[in-house]
Amino acid sequence: MTEPTPVQIARLEERRKRYRSVGFFLKIAVLIVFLITPFVFPSFKTLDFMLKIMIFTVLVASFDILLGYTGILSFGHVMFFGIGSYSVAMLIGKYGSPSYFNLIIGFLIALGITFTMALLVSFLSLRVRAIFFAMVTLAIGEFAIILATKLSGFTGGEDGITISMPGIFKVSFNIGKVLGVDITGRVLTYYTIFLVCLGLFLLMVRFIHSPLGRVMQAIRDNEPRAEAIGYQTFIYKTASICFGCLVATILGGLYVMWVGYANPESVLGIPIMLDVLLMVIVGGMGTLYGGLAGAAFLKFAHNFLPDLQKFTKNIFPDALMLHAVMERWLLIFGILFILVVFFFPKGIIGSAQEYLSRRKTAG
Repeated sequence: MTEPTPVQIARLEERRKRYRSVGFFLKIAVLIVFLITPFVFPSFKTLDFMLKIMIFTVLVASFDILLGYTGILSFGHVMFFGIGSYSVAMLIGKYGSPSYFNLIIGFLIALGITFTMALLVSFLSLRVRAIFFAMVTLAIGEFAIILATKLSGFTGGEDGITISMPGIFKVSFNIGKVLGVDITGRVLTYYTIFLVCLGLFLLMVRFIHSPLGRVMQAIRDNEPRAEAIGYQTFIYKTASICFGCLVATILGGLYVMWVGYANPESVLGIPIMLDVLLMVIVGGMGTLYGGLAGAAFLKFAHNFLPDLQKFTKNIFPDALMLHAVMERWLLIFGILFILVVFFFPKGIIGSAQEYLSRRKTAG
């Protein structure tokens, strides 16, 4: 038997350290929190908060595949999220009955449309670079919003499409109590989405550590050099776009399974795209795990900052100026965002990784 090479020995040692590191135990802790939430905090508001963090974590990671790992800035990424939402909503809501078959067909149709659209966007837009590509994708995304709004006979327009889920995913479904908690259709939907999101995230982790992912990072760092050593960068960038968009489409279908409706504002709107961009910035580009920090930050701000005025009125009933300030919760959110960007210039996860890397090098 041949002796392992120094490189193989180093990789084995790195793998052993990986499963004993603080980061590994933090990931396990996060998974446990998501797993036990329905039993510890069974209220719908808490489940909704945690599940949206879960979905947007993976959505931000899929966008990070394009921006952070390939260097492609796309303002049309949420369009594919909307394709998944509308496809599932139409198949089990407007044009079909709630059934497992229609649910699966809705996802398959969405993936087919997304793959075709992603290829089309790549061939039309990758001929231009940087901000010009971003503007083209923004125009395509705006066009999708206009279509969804104006074709009201097909998409439901601004009213959207309301759906009811089949079988075990139906809200009224109940199989009884487990550990004192009713296992309803909501809980089963929560765990189904959790498992799919976890699988998608692990798939993306494997994707970025594959040889294909390494080439995409080389393209991000220096595209002319990647071309000079023989890589056809157009093909790799197209693969990155298709992969990220397919993940976003599946998440759109999962999202509509949870909220029960789809309209242009909730699944296609520019505010969603801006939220995704903010989540990437807050979490850290090129980290993948930064999506969790960014999604938690923004979802916490959106869910709890509007309640600050009520809280301050109860604690300080006579502080009218403070009440007025707390009413402008977007101002507080803006200040928090500036502080995060100031103290974590590479995002929360990106800055933490840089700090740990410096300590490791110094040690």
